[in-house]
Amino acid sequence: MTAASLLPLLSPLLELDGAVQAEGIDAGVAAHYGGPLTEQRRLLAGGAVVDLSHHGVLSVAGPDRLTWLNSISSQELRRLAPGECTETLLLDPNGHVEYAMDVIDDGVETWLLVEAAQLPGLHAWLDKMRFSLRVQVVDHTLAYAVIGSMGDPSTLPLTPASPNGVPLVWQDPWTQVAAGGFQYADAPAHPAAAWHWTETLVARASLPTLRDAVRNDQVAVAGLLALEALRIAAWRPRRATEVDEKSLPHELDWLRSAVHLTKGCYRGQETVAKVHNLGHPPRRLVLLHLDGSDAVLPVHGDEVQAVKQLPDGTTEHRGIGRITSSAIHYELGPIALATVKRTVPGTVTLYVASQGILVAAAQEVIVPQSAGSVADIPRLPRLGIRTPGH
Repeated sequence: MTAASLLPLLSPLLELDGAVQAEGIDAGVAAHYGGPLTEQRRLLAGGAVVDLSHHGVLSVAGPDRLTWLNSISSQELRRLAPGECTETLLLDPNGHVEYAMDVIDDGVETWLLVEAAQLPGLHAWLDKMRFSLRVQVVDHTLAYAVIGSMGDPSTLPLTPASPNGVPLVWQDPWTQVAAGGFQYADAPAHPAAAWHWTETLVARASLPTLRDAVRNDQVAVAGLLALEALRIAAWRPRRATEVDEKSLPHELDWLRSAVHLTKGCYRGQETVAKVHNLGHPPRRLVLLHLDGSDAVLPVHGDEVQAVKQLPDGTTEHRGIGRITSSAIHYELGPIALATVKRTVPGTVTLYVASQGILVAAAQEVIVPQSAGSVADIPRLPRLGIRTPGH
């Protein structure tokens, strides 16, 4: 376990007026600064930054770094140019998502930005997989912090870190389908088109400077509640919330930006190919528009239910999925992401069991029931016993 992973890294920005610290997986930074809806608008307009200094920062150095990372993860990384950004997944042998990494290379080192909870396990796993290759994995979380924004990173009152001469600014590839990727969502206008998210590495020692710049009205801040609302509305999966031990990237439409379907072998690749070409993911991601009349916002893990018609004409509610993320959006109102059984029709009204009540929810399909089975393979007739003349 790394030294950084043992610390609750409390950000200096929590000293700002109105700052309310997030809990659980996001402890150490602000959930909001007193006005989550106003913060959403500022963030979307590019006028605010988000403190992500609780996230982990790893680097992989050495001449074999890109070919090595390419061989163990889902994205094509061998020809990643200095300053180019992507994301990749580490899967288990059965294709389930274990780790998700934001990736940027500077020509000398490959930088991996990860959720705080992933850092210790990912660092240990990468160290174990080095074998005799010329790579070195280093935890830089105590030296560098992550700052997110929807605007131009050059307007930040801080200089991006550039230890090897290339500014470390990661641009989220979710905005469009990456080369080698595949989108299951068939919406005529994908909401990711408005998702221009960047994450900038800065010296952790400079965070007090950012705090003071906020106090002097040189820059505005938004909390994680604002970021989560915009992320959910953009259908953007997050490792810490959308992923469980059974998650396949297909279920979250993550082939769109994090999986290269023709790059060759890596752990879990056989399952990725089989589900995409011949099968269907067992679950699918949906956006839920929640009934807000009871003033109850479901939370991660709440059960999603559908009404089942019984043979005797009666009905009952049956569990068909779970809430993964939820938020109050400044335009859409209460919304959530959920994974549900693939076989549940996208037209039916769903319900979420939360705080002892059922919250009605209208589906917006992200991953359709038809996702997968893209290979055009002719189906041969079944062979069986034939009677004479047939």
